[in-house]
Amino acid sequence: MSEDTESTDRIARLRPAYQADIAAGWERFFEPRRADCPWCGSQELTTRLRTTDLLQHKPGRFVLDRCEGCGHTFQNPRLNEQGLDFYYRDFYDGLGEKQLGDTFGGRTKMYRGRAESMLPYDSAPKRWLDVGTGHGHFCAAARAVLPHTVFDGLDFTDGVELAEREGRVDRGHRGSFPDLAPELASHYDVVSMFHYLEHSTDPDRELRAAWETVRPGGHLLIEVPDPESRYGRLLGRWWLPWLQPQHLHFVPVANLRARLTEMGFTVVAEQHAEPHDPVDLLAAVWLALNHAAPRDDAPWLPEPPSRLRRTLRGALLVAGIPALVVGTLLDRFAVRPLSYRLRVSNAYRIVARRD
Repeated sequence: MSEDTESTDRIARLRPAYQADIAAGWERFFEPRRADCPWCGSQELTTRLRTTDLLQHKPGRFVLDRCEGCGHTFQNPRLNEQGLDFYYRDFYDGLGEKQLGDTFGGRTKMYRGRAESMLPYDSAPKRWLDVGTGHGHFCAAARAVLPHTVFDGLDFTDGVELAEREGRVDRGHRGSFPDLAPELASHYDVVSMFHYLEHSTDPDRELRAAWETVRPGGHLLIEVPDPESRYGRLLGRWWLPWLQPQHLHFVPVANLRARLTEMGFTVVAEQHAEPHDPVDLLAAVWLALNHAAPRDDAPWLPEPPSRLRRTLRGALLVAGIPALVVGTLLDRFAVRPLSYRLRVSNAYRIVARRD
């Protein structure tokens, strides 16, 4: 059986369950809209963005509100547990597992850079916990930088079990980080959260779990999208880091620094240029093309696309190749060297020491 035929059959098997979920109404996937900021409690909220699912094209509309009091941006109304299950399904696992695994597995240079950011503060940590590790690709790459460090991973998906079987992590912890934190208390020299905090329903609770897990004198390493990036305004809904509906919270760097200090951490480094991932323009072009083109086959569509629609999709994507190439060149060679000066860095990184 060819790979295409196998994928088609798999989608057909999944379609009835997805269609039943959709028929019950996607509005049930949301909590009530809140009138105050989940970070500071202010009721001065403004709408920053309205969008749809631009990656999987599952049904639904999503709103990001910004607090005028502290600058925190958050999904409002927020997905509930049913909604998180529906929109995460077949993204990192299932139908999307191979594609995302290939994407993450090919970013070795970026992963090594993340590990190297710890060297000035701890050149030889004994134990490192990577929270939200996925399939453990960071830990596998980081061994080249820190060959004597034990790397454990934590995730709520079965990807962490795969990471342990494949030897990418020494030990995999599956479950909620706040729930597992008591048994891991003061166990690690370094705890990392790379693009994890924005996915959490309660960032403050995750930070408290990190404080509990890091040993006194150890370090917490956080990297998240930067909601103050100018690209967020210039590209609007086409800015990839908004990643709706998965990203629930966007914390300005000043807010995170203050909260960590309150908890008993000392921030020893703040980086903006180093964690910038030069993909913004390429991703914006791709999202726009993918939005304009007829949909690819997916089980959340009522039926497979016709041959004509598949042909039109292919033709539009081919026609967009020059724009994708231009976006790539601008990202890597024009914008990247100036990302911090232009204030378009799409992420920031903080290293904090538990006192």
